[in-house]
Amino acid sequence: MTQTFRARAALLDMDGTLVDSTAVVERLWLAWAEPHGLDPDFVLSVVHGRQGHQSMAIMLPDRPHEANLAENQEMLERESGDVDGVIEVPGAAAFLNALAPFPHAIVTSADDRLMRARMGAAELDVPAGLVTAEHVSASKPDPEGFLLGAARLGVDPADCIVFEDSEAGIQAAQAAGMRVIGVGAGSAVHAPDAVVADLTHVTVSADGDGFVLTLD
Repeated sequence: MTQTFRARAALLDMDGTLVDSTAVVERLWLAWAEPHGLDPDFVLSVVHGRQGHQSMAIMLPDRPHEANLAENQEMLERESGDVDGVIEVPGAAAFLNALAPFPHAIVTSADDRLMRARMGAAELDVPAGLVTAEHVSASKPDPEGFLLGAARLGVDPADCIVFEDSEAGIQAAQAAGMRVIGVGAGSAVHAPDAVVADLTHVTVSADGDGFVLTLD
């Protein structure tokens, strides 16, 4: 069934939404978790969508925050240097091109270096609008990143639409008062406003001072 959404700006998650980095994320995080004796299923239920130090805090709640921050920097270094298997989510390049005339930004839990490494590996252009880990004090599911993205674009949160795949990201967008389109069948369990299998199912067309997204 075709669905349509009108918006004035789009805010886009990166991992799982524009780039498929599942292979490297799971490989590196499971390697990190093994010495800690953590259950792999638990690890994979936590790490997607959050900044690394927050994931560590959830998985190792008794460890000092400073230790998580330091180890997260090491993890970011490893992630930025390992893009083996990172590919474009189908339709991402065409979708970014269609959004080019309209306000849009990436809002990601990755830092700037990792974001550029993965977008480059997927051969995707980096939009001018960016909110990365360096720009916020709180990770998704906190809405800070999405609210900052809307403010930088000069668009009211209610006029923004978010593309996300993870539970933390969808919760963050909803907390920001934004509509959310889930990317990937797995996003449906987190109750976004609509779901597409990938970005080939999204069409962008101009409409007055905004645009219309058509989902098929």
